[in-house]
Amino acid sequence: MNNGNAMEDTEEQLSSSKGAYFFIIVRLSLVFIVLCGVIYPLTTTALAQVLMPSQANGSLLKNDAGVVVGSELIGQNFTNPALFHGRVSSIEYKAEASGSNNYAPSNPDMLQRTKDFITQWQLDNPDVSVNKLPVDLVTNSGSGLDPHITPGSAIVQIPRISKLTGISASQLEELVNKHTEGRDLGLFGEERVNVLKLNMDLLKLSNK
Repeated sequence: MNNGNAMEDTEEQLSSSKGAYFFIIVRLSLVFIVLCGVIYPLTTTALAQVLMPSQANGSLLKNDAGVVVGSELIGQNFTNPALFHGRVSSIEYKAEASGSNNYAPSNPDMLQRTKDFITQWQLDNPDVSVNKLPVDLVTNSGSGLDPHITPGSAIVQIPRISKLTGISASQLEELVNKHTEGRDLGLFGEERVNVLKLNMDLLKLSNK
């Protein structure tokens, strides 16, 4: 009989413990849901808005009229020959489709795309030899969203833009130099030019 009572007592204790653990787990889950799903996101969002509002809102760029024309972090497909053009983008700079085809150098599609671009380059830039065409203008970045080109890639476009806009080559060179960003911390990466920022100033210069 004593053994039977002891067994019953043990089962009751186990059942009681399971119930207690269940409610502990539920409470902990609710605490972490509120902490990680509500408080943490709201806190980091608030801090970002206070400390770095521009970056937190997408690093958006506005023209003189206050209209958003793009983000300094994402390139655009400039086709107007009177503007500076960016890198080739196999995804047409669509941010939701970030990435590239990752083609090998021998891939037929990539070779054909490169040939087509070079042919178009020769038509648009008859004053610049193909031998001077920088490689970054005919290659896709890893993300397909790169907003930058090398300073050399901007310089080789100056003859075309100068002819179409009437702006002197020296003025355009000054504009490119103004928008040339150095290496990060003076060590990392390469010198680069943000094409959207460059074109925004080019349009201002054109409208003077």
